[in-house]
Amino acid sequence: MNVTVESTGTLERRMRVELPAERIEKEVENRLKSVGRTAKIKGFRPGKIPEKVVRQRYGTQVRQEVLTDLMGQSYRDAVAQENLNPVARPRIEPVASKDGKGFAFVATFEVLPEFKLKGLDKIKVTRPEVEITDADCDDMLENLRQQKATWKAVDRKSKEGDRIIVDFDGKLKGEAVKGGKGQNVPVVLGQGQMLPDFEKGLTGLAAGDESTFKVKFPKDYHAEDLASKKVDFSVKVHTVEEQVLPPLDDSLAEQYGVTEGGIEQLRKDVLSNMEREARQKVIVKVKDQAMKALLDLNPIEVPQALKEQEMHTLQHQAMRQMGIEEHDHDHDHDNCNAPPLADFAETAEKRVRLGLLVSQVIADQQIVIDTERVRQRIEDICSGYENPEEMIATYMGNRQIMASIEPMVLEEQAIDWLIQNGQEKVSKVSFKEFMKP
Repeated sequence: MNVTVESTGTLERRMRVELPAERIEKEVENRLKSVGRTAKIKGFRPGKIPEKVVRQRYGTQVRQEVLTDLMGQSYRDAVAQENLNPVARPRIEPVASKDGKGFAFVATFEVLPEFKLKGLDKIKVTRPEVEITDADCDDMLENLRQQKATWKAVDRKSKEGDRIIVDFDGKLKGEAVKGGKGQNVPVVLGQGQMLPDFEKGLTGLAAGDESTFKVKFPKDYHAEDLASKKVDFSVKVHTVEEQVLPPLDDSLAEQYGVTEGGIEQLRKDVLSNMEREARQKVIVKVKDQAMKALLDLNPIEVPQALKEQEMHTLQHQAMRQMGIEEHDHDHDHDNCNAPPLADFAETAEKRVRLGLLVSQVIADQQIVIDTERVRQRIEDICSGYENPEEMIATYMGNRQIMASIEPMVLEEQAIDWLIQNGQEKVSKVSFKEFMKP
């Protein structure tokens, strides 16, 4: 086998492989003998068919099969021989052999980039140190009360915090506006469900009242025909209701499934959840800083094939989130409901580059998976279940789930190594400030 390789780009390779005629003919002959032992041809007993007849009947088919198989095997052998790392299936095309007797083909493909990581000691991160106070826990319990609140009709004028049930009809210069009419619509004043002018117009009304007022729509309103326009609304109030919060006692705990320990146990559970959420967000924040620094310090070219694969993956994820059905066609066509493939190019390239860089960190530092850390990750995932220990056992026993979790943990270990060998400082921050969207 004669192999020559040339670079046609930074990462693209063009490999020519030539096989001698003797090797091909030998393989064809061996296969024809095998076929002759089992072939059934009218007028001949099985195993007694003359070689010439077998060759006439099956020669063309067998030769094609041999060439296909040899092309695949010789490609793999040539890649190993030349120490190449293709990132995707090659584009293969047969070409004329130099002596006109053998068989030759050209394989075009991209390889993984070769690089050495730089500036790892210059990676800087700021790790948030989140302080959770009793007041933060009180606020969270208050949110839980809000979620279990009920509404009671009151005989008074509406104010912020009330829920008002109304019919409304909006008109622009006497003409009805699209989406401007509703019946028995509940509006909680002060939550920003409606435009500010609309909520202002509903404030100070009592059950049975009717009122008219103008609502100015913002410049960036999604319906262009209403943007910056003033619409006249007429409303009729059915009821005004005030919020009734459940007491902050054991009965609230029971509503959230805490059957033992009452409100104190609920408080402990709430604190534990807050700590876990803050810890997970800290991990994300620190990871983002380390990854950005790693990218900035190591600009490398990525294989186009890997980038395109990632673009399709991101597009399919977006389609699932948007509820768009996937079909067997290119989703970047103009007449497809899917978001354009090109929209994902920048993110895809960044993700591929990060993957290559992190993999190099893992390889250079010989980082191996920490099984205890894997278990901790699974415990965090399962902590919200009713029977966490049972779910942990299920996760640990499922090879498919473990195969998706272990790479994430290995990546975290690589990030930890980068942080430990870089420059880290700690910044204190309140829970409320840190957890803002």
